[in-house]
This record gives sequence, structure tokens and C-alpha cells, in this order.
Amino acid sequence: MSTTVLPDYSGGGIVNLLQSIGVACGATPTHPAYAQCHALPAAQLAAARSIVCIVIDGLGEQRFNAQHPNARDCPNLARHRLGGLTSVFPSTTASAVGAYMTGLAPAQSALIGWRMYLQEIGQTLAILPLTPRCEVAKHTPAELPPLLFDHPSFFSRLQRPSVVFSPRAIAASPFNVWHTRGAEVIAYGSADEMFAGLVERMHAPGPPRYLYAYWGDLDTAAHQAGTDSELARATLAAFDAAFGRFLAAAAGSDAWVVASADHGFIDAPKERLIALDEHPDIVGLLERPLCGERRVAYACVAAAQRAEFAAKLRQRFGHALDLQHSADLIAAGWYGNAPAHPKLASRIGDFALVMKDDWTLVDWQPGEKRHDMIGVHGGISAAEMRVPLIAVRL
Repeated sequence: MSTTVLPDYSGGGIVNLLQSIGVACGATPTHPAYAQCHALPAAQLAAARSIVCIVIDGLGEQRFNAQHPNARDCPNLARHRLGGLTSVFPSTTASAVGAYMTGLAPAQSALIGWRMYLQEIGQTLAILPLTPRCEVAKHTPAELPPLLFDHPSFFSRLQRPSVVFSPRAIAASPFNVWHTRGAEVIAYGSADEMFAGLVERMHAPGPPRYLYAYWGDLDTAAHQAGTDSELARATLAAFDAAFGRFLAAAAGSDAWVVASADHGFIDAPKERLIALDEHPDIVGLLERPLCGERRVAYACVAAAQRAEFAAKLRQRFGHALDLQHSADLIAAGWYGNAPAHPKLASRIGDFALVMKDDWTLVDWQPGEKRHDMIGVHGGISAAEMRVPLIAVRL
């Protein structure tokens, strides 16, 4: 049985880290204002000429536990770990990297998972590539950001010049272009290339600056092969070695280097995957296919059918999931502090299906390409929710 962890927005989460960075960089305030990170306040960061934030997609804090079998894979990162932070809810890239790129909790960004039903266009999209699920697209991805997003980027709110280092495959995607407004964007092809670019900017003369870098290879490896697979271990070890070389090359640059993650991971056994499409009596009660993630799914159900839907879900799958009223999760602050974005309620539907332990849920649609996924995230287990906080003053 796994320990569950809810997001901390009071000073111990990634949103609070962004608040510290934002205040240190003279960001225009947002409403509501979030507390600064207790472990790394803005005054401490502001003393450096450069603030560098590196997001390691999928790096859970459990890898730094001395009892973890792979604890020795990242000695350079471990050497500078201050402690841990929580991710946001749900603990997934769209919501959590969304926080790094907006400075907002999901309550304010309304970025609530991989698949999102978007009332304003009447379609469900995979939100990062901005592509529809089993439907003909009504808009090109390039047309969608101004229709779907009304938040500023984090970088556009800062008084320091910003540079974003992004993998070449996604640097020019419409989602990234929208969320990096106000920053210079540099596309890179490898971790070494990313670190070389950071070092160059850290040593360059000029005004104080903010440098943000995103690295996603560990996430890809864990999804494909599992969190503790040889592929994931080798991927992280190579990055850690590159991180060590980076710190040596950046020495004396008058910088704070802060590294963290968007979420951690668990492995999902095939025998604990619920295929909801095999239960037509339940699927028939849905107004549209599920949204969200394999670990947290959102269901839209007509008012007259909600009691039946809830009864059937709890009776059949109560061992594997907690069925929550989505509005209750907003009220309880799972997505962040009030007031919430006006689009949030429509994007999380009527019910949230929060998976227990290592259970997952899919609802394959006719004609949809099916794929296995060994490593997963999005839920509220400690392994998914806890991420490291690494900080080095150079």
C-alpha cells in the first residue's frame, strides 16, 4: 500500500519555489499570491546575478532515499539536495511544467492533465501537442493558444531578462511558444548542449538574468521501460555526470542553480489496469470519453445519471479508485488556492477518479491506437508527488 501525499501550496511545493524565483526577479504579482518556498526564499536567490532553474522531468525524491536500490545513480545531484517539495495536483507534466512556465497553480492556470475537454472549442485535446483524441481537428495547433489560454507566461512577468533552454523537438511547438513569451528560446539537442548553453550565458557579461532549462529524457525512459529499469538508470546517471561537469564549468559565475522536477513515478502492472471500455454499462453513462490521466481521470455525467454512475463505480472498482466529486477537490484546495480560474470546473468534469496504490485506468475508443505504459504518474502517491529540491550557490 502506498502513502498518499497532497500538494503543499503553503511553502513546500513547486509553486512556492516559483514564487521565490518570481519575487527575486521582480515579477509582477498574481492573485492569489502564494507563499515563498520555505527552504529557498527570494532574498537568498536575489543576491545572485543569475538564477538558473533546471526541471528534470520525472525525477522523484524517492531516488535520493539511501534505502532506494538506485540511490547511487545521481551523486552530483544528491550532494546538493536541500530537501523535497511536492508537485501540484495532478502530478503530471501538463499541470506541473505548466506551473514552471506560468508561475501558477493549476487552480489558476486551469492546466489539469494530459487530456483536457475544452468547452470553448467543444473538443478534447492532448494539451501539450494540442491535438484532438479520435476526432477531426477543428483548429490547427498554432491557432489554439489564444483561444484556450489567458494567462501570461512566467517569463513575461519578470524584470530580469529570461532565456529558456528547450529540447529541439518541442521548442517551437505552439504550446511552448505561447508559454515562453517574454523569453529568448534556445533549442538544444542533448543535455551536454543544454549545459554548455547555460554556462555560456552564466559567464556572459550583462544584467542579472533568469535562465530556465527543461530536460525530458528521464520521463521518456521511465514511461517506456519503467522507473527502475536499466534504461532509466543509465539515462539519469548520464545526466548526473553532465550536471557535475556543468557545475565545475559554471564555478565563479555568481549564480544560484536550482534543480527540481515536475513529478515522480510509479510502475503500473498490466494486471492492475482497468479498461473501462470493457464495461459498456458504465461507459454508457458518460457524456463524453474520460479526460485527464491514467492515474487521475475526469468523468462528465448527466445530472440524472450521476447517482447510478457513482454507485456502479464504487461497487465495481472501489478497491482500485476513490471516486471524488470534482467540485469538492477545488474546495479542498487540491488544485491550489482560491479563487479558481472560471474554466477550471468545466475542465475537470463532475467526478475525479483518483486511482489507489498502483492501479491505472484507460477507456480506449474505437479505432484508437493502444499503447502500453510501464511508468506512470499523475496520482497522489508519495512516489509521484514528492520531488527533490537541489540548490547550489556558485
